Amino acid sequence: MMLNISIAEAKSKFSEIIARTIYAGERFIVRRRGKPVAAIVGIDDLRKIQLTNSSEDTGTLLAAAEAWADFKDLDRVIEDIYRSRRKSTDRKVTIE
Repeated sequence: MMLNISIAEAKSKFSEIIARTIYAGERFIVRRRGKPVAAIVGIDDLRKIQLTNSSEDTGTLLAAAEAWADFKDLDRVIEDIYRSRRKSTDRKVTIE
């Protein structure tokens, strides 16, 4: 369960809130003028969130790789792109 606190309350009870987060596993949503602006969660919860986000990124990459694998004649398409670029003389290319 997430407990709602104001910024003023978070400031005045910061040590208590951190202790409750560490030892009781409580989570807090910090609100400014009634709108959520931040969260105070334990380090284990943060790691889980980061791991989930990382897994989603990996899943996206895997999906893209699978899509490329299913693409027919990919080698031919890539060679066509290179061939058309070699033939193109109107492109200004600067090599430093």
